[in-house]
Amino acid sequence: MESKKILEKAREVIRIEAEALSDLLNKVDQNFVKAVETIYNSRGRTIVTGMGKSGIIARKVVATMNSTGTPAIFLHPSDAVHGDLGIVRKEDVIVIISKSGNTQEIQQLVPMFKRIGVPIIAIVGDRNSNLAESSDIIIDVSVKEEACPLDLAPTASTTAALAMGDALAVALLDKRKFTKEDFAFYHPGGILGKHLNLKVEEMMVKGDAIPKVKLTTPLRDVILEITSKRLGATCVVDDENRLMGIITDGDLRRMLQRTETLSNLTAEQIMTRNPKTINKNALAVVALQEMESFNITQLIVIDESKEPIGMIHLHDLVKAGLKTDIDE
Repeated sequence: MESKKILEKAREVIRIEAEALSDLLNKVDQNFVKAVETIYNSRGRTIVTGMGKSGIIARKVVATMNSTGTPAIFLHPSDAVHGDLGIVRKEDVIVIISKSGNTQEIQQLVPMFKRIGVPIIAIVGDRNSNLAESSDIIIDVSVKEEACPLDLAPTASTTAALAMGDALAVALLDKRKFTKEDFAFYHPGGILGKHLNLKVEEMMVKGDAIPKVKLTTPLRDVILEITSKRLGATCVVDDENRLMGIITDGDLRRMLQRTETLSNLTAEQIMTRNPKTINKNALAVVALQEMESFNITQLIVIDESKEPIGMIHLHDLVKAGLKTDIDE
C-alpha cells in the first residue's frame, strides 16, 4: 500500500504541473510579443533576476538565452542592493521572475530600475501584485495550485516560469534566425561542441597515410597496402589519380570465397565501384551517420577533381566521442 501511495502522489504532482503548463497556452498573448520585441530591439543585455526558487529559474533562463544568441546576465536581488546594481545600463532590459510579485528584495529593486530607465518585464504569478503594477510588460504565469500539498513550496509555479522563460529564449532564437553554426560558436566544448564543430578534414588521414593503389596493382600489393595503412581498405585510382573504386577487407574475403585462382588478379577486378565518399568540409558526425546508414566503416574524402585527399574511419569517430544521438 505504501508503494501505491507513493506512485499516486508522483502522478498527481506530474498531473498538476502538466495542467499548469497547458494553462500557459492561453496566457501567451500580445504582452509576450511585446516582451520579445523589446529584448530583440535592445542595444544592451537582458538582465534576469529573481529571489529564491525564482532565482534558480532565472539562472536557467539566462543560460538558455546566452547559448541561443541573446546576451543575458543573472543579477541576484540581494547582491544588487549591495552594489551589483551598477551592472545595469539604460540600454539593457530587465526580466524579473517572481511568483508573488511582492518579494521584499524585488520591491527594493524596482524603483532603482525605473530610476535607471530600463524597461521591466515581469514574469509573475499574480497580476495584481506590486511587481505587476510597476512593470512595463506583464507575462502571466499564475497557476491554479502548487503540486506541494501545503500549497507553499513553489513547484507548478516554477515549472510554469521556466517554460515561459524557455518560450522567450526560443522565440528570440527564431527571430534572430539563429543557426546550428551560431549555436556551435557559443558551445564549443563537450560532445555537443564536437557534433557541431568537428569537421571531416580534422579527423581524416592525409598524404602518404591514405591507402591507395592503381587499377593494375596486383592482389599481393593490394593486401600489403591495406595491411600497412591499417584502415581496413584502400582507394583504387586511375593514372590521373581519380577515384575509381575501393577494396575493403570484406571485399577480399568475398573474393576468396568466389575464386581459387589469385595469382593474376588486379585491383580493378576486385574493387567495388562507385564507393561512398564525403567532402572534407562536412561535419564529422555526418560522416558517422553515413557509415551507420550504409553499414560501412570508412569513407573516402575526395576533392572537386574526384581525387582522394583523405580517408575517415568509424573507429576514429567513435574514439573521439561522437555518436548519432546525443543528450547533453
